[in-house]
Amino acid sequence: MPTNFTVVPVEARADAAQTQDGGDEAAGRPEAQGCPEGGAGPEPDRPSPSPGDGTPREVSPFLGNVELEHKDFLEGKNMALFEEEMDSNPMVSSLLNKLANYTNLSQGVVEHEETMLTAISMSAIATNGVVPAGGSYYMISRSLGPEFGGAVGLCFYLGTTFAGAMYILGTIEIFLTYISPSAAVFHAEAEGGEAAALLHNMRVYGTCTLALMAAVVFVGVKYVNKLALVFLACVLLSILAIYAGVIKTAFDPPDLPVCLLGNRTLAWRSFDVCAKVHYGSNGTAPTVLWGLFCNGSLSDTACNSYFAENNLTVIQGIPGVASGVVLDNLWSRYTGKGLFVEKGGTPSAPVPDKARPSGLPYVLTDITTHFTLLVGIYFPSVTGIMAGSNRSGDLRDAQKSIPTGTILAIATTSFIYLSCIVLFGACIEGVVLRDKFGEALRGQLVIGMLAWPSPWVIVIGSFFSTCGAGLQSLTGAPRLLQAIARDGIVPFLQVFGHGKANGEPTWALLLTALICEIGILIASLDSVAPILSMFFLMCYMFVNLACAVQTLLRTPNWRPRFKYYHWTLSFLGMSLCLALMFICSWYYALCAMLIAGCIYKYIEYRGAEKEWGDGIRGLSLNAARYALLRVEHGPPHTKNWRPQVLVMLSLDEEQAVMHPRLLSFTAQLKAGKGLTIVGSVLEGTYLDKHAEAQRAEENIRSLMGVEKTKGFCQLVVSSSVRDGTSHLIQSAGLGGMKHNTVLMAWPDAWRQADNPFSWKNFVDTVRDTTAAQQALLVAKNVDLFPTNQERFSDGHIDVWWVVHDGGMLMLLPFLLRQHKVWRKCRMRIFTVAQVDDNSIQMKKDLQVFLYHLRISAEVEVVEMVENDISAFTYEKTLMMEQRSQMLKQMQLSKNEREREAQLIHDRNTASAVAAKTQAPPTPDRVQMTWTKEKLVAEKHKVKDANMAGFKDIFSLKPNQSNVRRMHTAVKLNGVVLSKSQDAQLVLLNMPGPPKNRQGDENYMEFLEVLTEGLNRVLLVRGGGREVITIYS
Repeated sequence: MPTNFTVVPVEARADAAQTQDGGDEAAGRPEAQGCPEGGAGPEPDRPSPSPGDGTPREVSPFLGNVELEHKDFLEGKNMALFEEEMDSNPMVSSLLNKLANYTNLSQGVVEHEETMLTAISMSAIATNGVVPAGGSYYMISRSLGPEFGGAVGLCFYLGTTFAGAMYILGTIEIFLTYISPSAAVFHAEAEGGEAAALLHNMRVYGTCTLALMAAVVFVGVKYVNKLALVFLACVLLSILAIYAGVIKTAFDPPDLPVCLLGNRTLAWRSFDVCAKVHYGSNGTAPTVLWGLFCNGSLSDTACNSYFAENNLTVIQGIPGVASGVVLDNLWSRYTGKGLFVEKGGTPSAPVPDKARPSGLPYVLTDITTHFTLLVGIYFPSVTGIMAGSNRSGDLRDAQKSIPTGTILAIATTSFIYLSCIVLFGACIEGVVLRDKFGEALRGQLVIGMLAWPSPWVIVIGSFFSTCGAGLQSLTGAPRLLQAIARDGIVPFLQVFGHGKANGEPTWALLLTALICEIGILIASLDSVAPILSMFFLMCYMFVNLACAVQTLLRTPNWRPRFKYYHWTLSFLGMSLCLALMFICSWYYALCAMLIAGCIYKYIEYRGAEKEWGDGIRGLSLNAARYALLRVEHGPPHTKNWRPQVLVMLSLDEEQAVMHPRLLSFTAQLKAGKGLTIVGSVLEGTYLDKHAEAQRAEENIRSLMGVEKTKGFCQLVVSSSVRDGTSHLIQSAGLGGMKHNTVLMAWPDAWRQADNPFSWKNFVDTVRDTTAAQQALLVAKNVDLFPTNQERFSDGHIDVWWVVHDGGMLMLLPFLLRQHKVWRKCRMRIFTVAQVDDNSIQMKKDLQVFLYHLRISAEVEVVEMVENDISAFTYEKTLMMEQRSQMLKQMQLSKNEREREAQLIHDRNTASAVAAKTQAPPTPDRVQMTWTKEKLVAEKHKVKDANMAGFKDIFSLKPNQSNVRRMHTAVKLNGVVLSKSQDAQLVLLNMPGPPKNRQGDENYMEFLEVLTEGLNRVLLVRGGGREVITIYS
């Protein structure tokens, strides 16, 4: 389990002593805590770890293993500023030989089943709460999130709309082919032009029918429901007529002759008699069929070879249910396009076909048939299971109506479809079943000829069935689009969320009619129909997925009233849907997935953020929990280490970010990888500052969006900025997903004592990061850093490697150069050599080390000769110490004045209370507690004390340790300026703060001198572990 401990400051006891400088409380700082007056003496000395010590995360031959023989060397003047680092981190000059000699490093070791299963899943989702308008879209989006819901919902909308066009075209085709062929506007002008003329007629009549249906839907859904009852009655009569006709064929099959030439079926359109010759009293005469296959008279003729060798026979197209034809139709016979429709088991003389005959009255297949094609043709007949859910907003009780209606509808239609398939195969000849256009029956509708009492029952039933299906599509699709538009997940569709006062989707109906008109103008939807099936299958697949996800997550809100479901059934339904998509057409399946994927990414990029408690969020939480528990088992390996950054931002009085470029630099450093926590501190109490905290957090999140910083925001309200910063460093993150690096801006106004982020807070933050074994990055002149829109066309990123920090100085430039802002900058590495160092060998070792690290950089070794301390350095150190003493004197005087004023106020208050209690007689003359003489004397007293203090300041002699540190800062600054003044960015080792807290203000001055004159500086302090390795 992740554990988290935070060290917080506590109230100091009344008898606790103050720290030596009088500025900090002793609580929580045992090294600065004195003994209470009159108390026991200090405890015996015991070893205490220095800040940052602890169990090392990774065995390292470099960090924390400094050789003792270098102790005398470290006492020199040139590197005195870094002597606090020498306890744990070695000098680069003494380490390069080991780094280059990499061997010293330790190496880190099918349809109905599918629709029924979908209906079960949909029933579970529909009964798990109120389902408003939107139906399937609403279920998917609330279960899988707005991205999946919007993508699948829009695809399902397009499928439903084009299906409406397909139903309307089917209505017109039945009308022009079987009801009123004479109503055609366009006629075939040449032989073979019937198909083109039919398409033109379908476009004209389809447009008129679409306008009529759209007007009915516009008037109101109640009229659609009334018409639906009429259409349902016609369909039921048609179905009953089919069953009655099947029963009738058992004892009185209809007379429906089919002409066969050999085993080939002939199209009975251009001839009247299925015979080669007529036998009459006057002899034999050739028939019309003879004239089609032969040229000339009976005596002198040249006939088609197959016609000459084979006989003509007449069979019954509907032999009846008792004929045993079911055995012939039991097995599949798939054929290619343009082949003859042949009757199996019929004798035929084989004749080689030199060329495919043209103009002969054969019945030919118009398409290549196979199982997947038949699945694609049959599937649209079972796509109506969503008709009820699409109109969920119009249902009185959707939770009750959707499961009951859908499951009963599927059960009823499944029985009808399967029984009709079996009965058709038992009653009708196979050649007639494979005759798509009924050419062998003189163009008659075979099911109409089977039905009883009249073929018109089937024709009228089919007409009203397709008409009703088109109306249902025009009713459900606009409501689906309106629900998507009202959710606002697709910005440009929001206009279609408006409608009439009663909620009718007027604008959505208009768009649906326009898209449907496009399908009608295409007329031939054979090429469009497969992708529509893909859209439907995709919708069903995600309904099953939604139910499976919700069941497996076991969220408290998952309490469907429909109990007959299981996640395995949903998973099986999802698998069947996916399999059917690729069985029908793998390229159409990929096309549909590509369309849905584009919509998904668009919604993810442009859509509004929605929190619907969907299952994907639940899966993310479960995955995050699992990953966090796995990460908690141990620290990351060096190869997986990357800076997980806690960015410390400062806010102004309006809760606006003071240094937005810090977030720009974070985005450039991280490039969207790893963990980023943006933290800030508000001073005060949470009860008083919660409104300001919310506003500040909104400002930070907004800026993170502008700067494209991917991460989390964490804002803390604390009694002081110091304590809040410490809390963030200790407790930000969760489990293994905690920061390992702190990024902050340099406090430019640190010399101002009243600054909220004073030098005291900054130095204590440096100490906190060291104690927490976290790396620290301090950006100086951060407002000069580039934005994400800037591009450096040239320049250098200079690294000044003085003290080994685990490789942070090597890794950071490499990460920065991955971003387009710094991509064209070249990397240079400078290291410092002392008098006794071999500069040539150091350069070779560093080049070998960089080669093994796979980092390309220029290398230069800078020699710093140890010379006498200059007068400038001495004077600068003296001025620094005088300023520090003066600040202390001024602060002490200010405290004394405040204490005196408080004492006078307390005395006056006590005197007034006593006077009211005792009420003595008022004397003639009142003796003032604070007289003019006392005031003058006190002023002279304070002035004399201040003058004495200032005299002591001017007679001060600088501390030799401070002189050596200032000497290092001045010399190193001069060297850096000479080499890197024009660099785009300078990375420099950040010296650690002194162990003696009384020198904190001097530490700030050292850093100021060290970086003086440089434009962009990044001070880097390692976290106590190796972060880069030469191994793969």
